[in-house]
Amino acid sequence: MMRYSLVFLLGSLSWGQATGSQFGTAAQTSAAPAIPTSTIIASDDNQQVKISNLAPDAPVITISGFCDNPPADVTAASNCKTVITRAQFEKVIDAIQPNMSARARREFALRYSDALVMAKKAEQLGLDKGANYEEQMKFARIQVLFRELNKAIQEKASQISDKDIEEYYYNNKARFEKAEMDRIFVPKARQLAAPSDTTLSDADMQERSQESERTMKKEAESLLARAVAGEEFATLQADAYQVAGIKNSVPNTSMVIRRSSLPPNQVSAMDLKPGEVSSVLTDPAGYVIYKVKTKDVLPLDQARDEIKVTLRSQRMQDEMRAIQGSATPALDEVYFRRRPPQGMMRAGEPSQPVSKPDSRKPTD
Repeated sequence: MMRYSLVFLLGSLSWGQATGSQFGTAAQTSAAPAIPTSTIIASDDNQQVKISNLAPDAPVITISGFCDNPPADVTAASNCKTVITRAQFEKVIDAIQPNMSARARREFALRYSDALVMAKKAEQLGLDKGANYEEQMKFARIQVLFRELNKAIQEKASQISDKDIEEYYYNNKARFEKAEMDRIFVPKARQLAAPSDTTLSDADMQERSQESERTMKKEAESLLARAVAGEEFATLQADAYQVAGIKNSVPNTSMVIRRSSLPPNQVSAMDLKPGEVSSVLTDPAGYVIYKVKTKDVLPLDQARDEIKVTLRSQRMQDEMRAIQGSATPALDEVYFRRRPPQGMMRAGEPSQPVSKPDSRKPTD
């Protein structure tokens, strides 16, 4: 795992940590007029906020009883208000999550308003003073800078030209091969009925299981010989399930396969010519046998999006590795060593007998 991912394990920077008002005093008033309402259309989280005639300076959040410099008069203080305009609110959204849905924006607005009030109270209590606050703000700054760097790297990595795509395609053409194949899947073991004699020992049960696996391995080799001889794969698949004792419907043997969709130990099937049959290849749950029917190469136009994703990912990883490779951390192993749970000992450590109190000695 690359080191940069560790930053997020320490927790993302909370927008609620921002202190002080982000809005000008002009937006605060002790006697603001009534705020006009607008209709927000949002049927689900995937819809955008639709506000057709709302000006940038139109108020979208009004926090009554809250302002940076409340008047000394208690009566006047009750009329203190903070007004946040559409432009101000969307500036915050753009900095945090530009594609935030309409429903999420509403929830965020409520939480953000609460956070502003809570932050102001924290300031009044002097909680923005002291070493603890300063260290948290330093760490918050590191996280923000990390996210901004990551965003900049993503934007740079996304600048992929048609020439870049074409070069990658022709230099990695085998990656875009596709083949229509028949495939037989042979389960690793038979589905055995529970023995009527429940007194079987563990050794007997293990031998029974091993014999079942040997039977299916032998069946896979037999099916391979029949496949090479030209038998239909649908028939062979049905026989494989019958020997395995599987009552489920037999799966379709025909499929279109890409090299990238195969596990490493089965990629050799893509090197076969039409009409050729693979050897018996291992699978986590059993064995597989392939037969190539036709082969083709995915056209460039159909591969463009895939290539963009691949190049973008590669460039981001290369950039991150280059940055991280410029500096190497060294940890004090004595300080950071992992201590075993109580009662456990490390390999090589002599066992320590547990001393028991002498029952003959009087207790205090």
